[in-house]
Amino acid sequence: MVILINITINEEYKYSNYDYLIDVLKLGLKRLKVDNVTFEITFCDDNFIRQINKEYRQIDKVTDVISFAFEDNGQIMYNSERLLGEIYISIPTMIRQAKEYGHSEKRELSFLALHGMLHLLGYDHMEKEEEKIMFNLQELILNDANIPK
Repeated sequence: MVILINITINEEYKYSNYDYLIDVLKLGLKRLKVDNVTFEITFCDDNFIRQINKEYRQIDKVTDVISFAFEDNGQIMYNSERLLGEIYISIPTMIRQAKEYGHSEKRELSFLALHGMLHLLGYDHMEKEEEKIMFNLQELILNDANIPK
């Protein structure tokens, strides 16, 4: 099984407490029986994610995570790997939410990265049943990774 994950860090924050994240994402991919994929995660600030949200979703506000799935128009292959897309996570929002929800930054960052990855794989939460499936899957993976609330 080949799982390729590229994480790009916005240098402005130099957020370095994410060494566990690739293992969490690989655990999620293994649970989903998905391999041979690549995607990118970019850690950014609130202003950057707000600009993306406004430009691509016409919502002029800060959000925690945004995903751009490249497979929306069919499976994209590059060097025999599925090229899933890009995930942007606002580090300041992640930190605020961790405090607000009363759990660790590790938990919040893992949740947001998994959430973004599931969107890249076609999961959604627009309908109640879809939301239940997606959020239950996130909880299962976080529990598998031993990352409690």
